[in-house]
Amino acid sequence: MTSLAEKEQQLRELLRSLPKALIAYSGGVDSAYLLWVAHQELGSRVLGILADSPSLKRQELADSQLFAQTWQLPLRVIATRELENPAYQANPLNRCFHCKHELFDQMQRIALLEAYPALCYGENADDAGELRPGQKAAQEFRVLAPLREAGLSKADIRALARAAGLSVADKTAQPCLSSRIPHGLEVTPEKLQQIEKAEAVLEQEGFRIFRVRHHGERALVLVSPEETPQLLKPDTIRRIAISIQSCGFQQVDFDPLGYRGASLR
Repeated sequence: MTSLAEKEQQLRELLRSLPKALIAYSGGVDSAYLLWVAHQELGSRVLGILADSPSLKRQELADSQLFAQTWQLPLRVIATRELENPAYQANPLNRCFHCKHELFDQMQRIALLEAYPALCYGENADDAGELRPGQKAAQEFRVLAPLREAGLSKADIRALARAAGLSVADKTAQPCLSSRIPHGLEVTPEKLQQIEKAEAVLEQEGFRIFRVRHHGERALVLVSPEETPQLLKPDTIRRIAISIQSCGFQQVDFDPLGYRGASLR
């Protein structure tokens, strides 16, 4: 069995073999660790690319930029326009394909203009075993996945990030705001703003893992199973319902089972 140290060494060797590289960076543990290691190995020959659009929380944008600034990682924020694509707006099952396609298309343009021969993103060894629409976009643009190639799982990456003292080591996954809208229902900037404001209410209440699902006039609130008893206290329900209604929802429901998703990994 390959040890964690051997996997890390393989990752570093893979990165050192690249003349220059653009790294798709979201601020999550996978892409943050990848950009951090790539900067150690390539120095000024690496550049992180952070996609900004209405589907990205403003706090997530700020946190991602702060991490890069803290570690002096080269970063460029670009505006992506997936919401202008009718195929994305329609919110099909492969919505993420259109998002990643837009990101990789813009990265490829930068690569051609500024002579970056390699595009990379943060897919890990666990992701490789799942059906992810973004993988198809990565294949079309020949985007490399160094973490996956080195055999690093999500747990491996968290362990390495923790050993390096990176603040993202235990960060929960933060899928885009569009993921809160059920497939088949249109994605609009207005809906995304409603979701962002509603989730800010939960964050202010002290919840750590949460989602607000957008079902038209109805909001469905979920927090982690461990936090659900706190959420379901009558005073908490009453207070949160009033605040979320002020975000533009007529009805607010609370899931009694709790949220179980990728963020719990």
